[in-house]
Amino acid sequence: MKTVTDGGDMKEIVERLLDIQKEENRRKHTPLSGYNKVKIHKKQMAFHKCQKRNRWVFGGNRSGKTECGAVETVWLARGIHPYRPNRKEISCWVVSLSQQVQRDVAQQKILYYLDKRWIRQISMLSGSKSSPEYGVIDYIVIENVFGGTSKIAFKSCEAGREKFQGTSLDFVWFDEEPPKEIYEECRMRILDREGDIFGTMTPLKGLTWVYDEIYLNSKNSSEVWCEFMEWADNPYLSQKEIVAMSETLSADSLESRRYGRFQSLGGMVYSEFSEQNVIQPFDVPAEWQDKLSIDPGLNNPLSCHWYARDFDGNVYVVAEHYEAKKDVAYHAQRIREISRQLNWHKDKFGNYTALMDSAANQRTLNGQKSVAELFCHEGIDVDTCVNKDLYTGINKVKYMLKPLNGAPKLFVFSCCVNMIREFKGYFWGEGDRPVKKDDHAMDELRYYISSLSERKKPQEQKSAIALDKEKLARKLRQR
Repeated sequence: MKTVTDGGDMKEIVERLLDIQKEENRRKHTPLSGYNKVKIHKKQMAFHKCQKRNRWVFGGNRSGKTECGAVETVWLARGIHPYRPNRKEISCWVVSLSQQVQRDVAQQKILYYLDKRWIRQISMLSGSKSSPEYGVIDYIVIENVFGGTSKIAFKSCEAGREKFQGTSLDFVWFDEEPPKEIYEECRMRILDREGDIFGTMTPLKGLTWVYDEIYLNSKNSSEVWCEFMEWADNPYLSQKEIVAMSETLSADSLESRRYGRFQSLGGMVYSEFSEQNVIQPFDVPAEWQDKLSIDPGLNNPLSCHWYARDFDGNVYVVAEHYEAKKDVAYHAQRIREISRQLNWHKDKFGNYTALMDSAANQRTLNGQKSVAELFCHEGIDVDTCVNKDLYTGINKVKYMLKPLNGAPKLFVFSCCVNMIREFKGYFWGEGDRPVKKDDHAMDELRYYISSLSERKKPQEQKSAIALDKEKLARKLRQR
């Protein structure tokens, strides 16, 4: 029997240990192993950690958005995703606008993060397998760490919708914005496997279906998540580079190519609105509770929000009722229900108090009572003497969103999804006036902000000892 002291065996062991050490060193220095290790890109990591099934990054050029999609694809295909469940075998599509864009962008990034040792097979549409980076790849088959194989197939939007039919997928990565019909076809491909969609794009096409369905989340899907990514988010871009690149672009181009923002011809009214203004709900102290504000509607949505204000002047939008095609009695009932859930304060007559557009003083169709009177009858005492000056109100809201050289003073609870959506979709139209569309929450927010005056913290009741001390202090100051 041989022992470990035998010369041949010892040599074999040493060689094996050296091979292991070489492999460990190689792994430590691969692009994938170094991803977000030396410098952390917080926005990239937020994307990877998000558990939603429909994730999108709207980013400027060189913001790091494409890296997200490429690394996410390789992680999932290899079965090594650090934040999501992994599978033994994966089938996925990488969708680009054209074969040229595929070769120059998405394909290049995936090959950069793929170790050649993992590749089992490459099928080419054009070019050589020996130099796939110079051709157009049809699909790549790679080893999965659980013992199976994964297939990454590349698709081009210019091929048309019919090329996106007939298979089941675990996920689809859209590198830039696809046509709506191709997006819908890809959604069908992931249904039976409960798969994922993620997209990385620079919004250069204006207010498209992505703006409505993803950014505004017009269907209120619980699985939609998105974030903006700009140059300053990329830790590998220096301030000098950012300034130099910014100087070469127009103001409009900067919005999309640096900040990844959607643009209309007139631009956003509240460009100051950002993720800093959206916060998670918390129990609001009773003394912070202020008023409700209502923009009435019958066929159109009625928008009602509950506003709180702390003693530093910060405003919190804490709840909402937003619904169309209902009468006053229904709306009043829902407002009372939500108010009771919030334990909202009442006035001395037992009514909830609210601001409302002065148009509510007009008589209803039956000519008996105005909308304001109907709400008062339902236990909601409305004040219709609101400041409706458009420009003054907008400027006050803009200041609250982002004061000069200061922190935000207006915060919206994340549960107020319709107000958040309206903030994002509120654009300037012709004649220096906002487009009169989906602005119900924006109107009643403006009424409330315009009504604010300085609020002082209630004085605490002082003890007899404290009062004696103050009396003595006044006497001493008079000497």
